[in-house]
Amino acid sequence: MQFIDIGANLTHESFAHDRAEVVRAAEAVGVVCFGITGTTVPLSSDAVALVRADPERMFATAGVHPHHARDVDAAAVAELTALAMLPEVRAVGETGLDYYRDLAPREVQLRAFERQIAIAVETRKPLFLHQRDAHEDFLAVIRAARDHVSGAVVHCFTDSREALFAYLDLDCHIGITGWLCDERRGAHLRELVRHIPGERLMIETDSPYLMPRTIKPKPSHRRNEPRFLPHIAEELARDRGESLELVADSTTRTAKDFFALTP
Repeated sequence: MQFIDIGANLTHESFAHDRAEVVRAAEAVGVVCFGITGTTVPLSSDAVALVRADPERMFATAGVHPHHARDVDAAAVAELTALAMLPEVRAVGETGLDYYRDLAPREVQLRAFERQIAIAVETRKPLFLHQRDAHEDFLAVIRAARDHVSGAVVHCFTDSREALFAYLDLDCHIGITGWLCDERRGAHLRELVRHIPGERLMIETDSPYLMPRTIKPKPSHRRNEPRFLPHIAEELARDRGESLELVADSTTRTAKDFFALTP
């Protein structure tokens, strides 16, 4: 079986000392490709550099997370546009809205979001999206833009049934993480994932965040890694009433199609 982790923050400082070992450990359990998430302009550039060093196993996204929306000025837009045009970059983002932490004013988040959507339209790259506690505003923006972008994946989906079906109605893809394995916050996802069509479903770790709480024995550290992706796939398969082999094959094929990866 093979798995693709569509969202791993391997540029994070926690991986600086052992990134190669982390990749090898993931490969040993069948993770064959890693999407390196861009969350700021500098980290998007770093993601591209990682991909250039390992183009057979990695691809990048380029974007600015809503936490850093204040940084999306004209210079940042120019840099992100240039990055998004590169073949190493397969999506624009992580971009969207986060009203849970509100680390940037909401009007600033909206403006940064719309600017990055414009980059996706210009470069004909799909969107890698973030949404937390901002469904109504997020949906309005995506609904207005959806016909103009080539694709969109709602990364790390954690929201409600209403939100899920709204995104599916807009022909969005859905990324599922270890949030599924969190009995405190993610129990509702156990039922919701049954409703995601296989051709719209992808999996991700969001490393180093969101360690799956159902892993046994529990690691001695709290850093999530791509090697735990098969565990997420196992939980997902159980909840969907499917075999692990089917989930692995389906999510891998969907990721290859969405990100235009080499077969």
